[in-house]
Amino acid sequence: MTLTQLRYLVAIADAELNITQAATRVHATQPGLSKQLKQLEDELGFLLFVRKGRSLESVTPAGEEVIARARLVLAEANNIRTYAANQRRESHGQLILTTTHTQARFVLPPAVARIKQAYPQVSVHLQQAAESDALDLLGQGDADIAIVSTAGGEPSTGIAVPLYRWRRLVLVPRGHALDRAGQVPDLAALAGHPLISYESSIRPGSSLRRAFATRGLEPDLALTALDADLIKTYVRTGLGVGLLAEMAVSAGDSDLRAWPAPAPVPECVAWAVLPRDRVLRDYALELVHVLAPQIDPRDLRRVLDGNQEADWPSPPTWESLTQTITS
Repeated sequence: MTLTQLRYLVAIADAELNITQAATRVHATQPGLSKQLKQLEDELGFLLFVRKGRSLESVTPAGEEVIARARLVLAEANNIRTYAANQRRESHGQLILTTTHTQARFVLPPAVARIKQAYPQVSVHLQQAAESDALDLLGQGDADIAIVSTAGGEPSTGIAVPLYRWRRLVLVPRGHALDRAGQVPDLAALAGHPLISYESSIRPGSSLRRAFATRGLEPDLALTALDADLIKTYVRTGLGVGLLAEMAVSAGDSDLRAWPAPAPVPECVAWAVLPRDRVLRDYALELVHVLAPQIDPRDLRRVLDGNQEADWPSPPTWESLTQTITS
């Protein structure tokens, strides 16, 4: 039994028993993969799959058990390789980040630039996704770190490290009916206008809907998007009043007027979510430290190693963090 055979076995399971697709994923030939599978079954003394002609029809009960254990073996083998690379102080590799458009566009550039400066041979890959999809990618092993935000408790997946706190802003074109000097509209005033916000706002339990519900109001969501730049674009067309993260509004948006959302709209926390039971490269943890300088890197390492309970300091505001990242 070899690690290659176990890797091929898991690839077949992940490709929904499509051997051609599995072979492509592991950069093998279909005959080579099938040969390795047969050799593994011969060594084990039982079938891992039910066959129909030359095709695999289903996984046997014994096959399910072997596949589950093969995943654990492969994960630990990868942990050993990662640990060894850290011990050798290797400065090359890849870092896969899954995050939302707002984080990727307005938060990560200076932090990633610092990592690339320190580790020029590391390739960084950004996968943009909604919060729930980003956490799914992390759970499936398709990302090293997920950077997401919540308006309530911490994410339930992985080890969540609080980075910073941020507010939502109300955004209108200059001259809009709500653009009145010295007057900040409340939720009742916002409820009288079509709103443009993030896609997560359409969920029944979203923090935005809950905020309006506390005043007995229902928001009129005219348009939602994953992309903060799109929200600003449609605000400029006059389609509605924008509600978006403060990081997405800059001096370049001088044609728009922004102010903090009413108090019932809660503050959000950005998190770096790290996978459990996986050893991460040193440069991945360095990125977390850049985004959360208030956390001692030694404490982060002890928590990840299971030698310390998480007791993170209160995260700073976005304004104070951005000064640290860009300095």
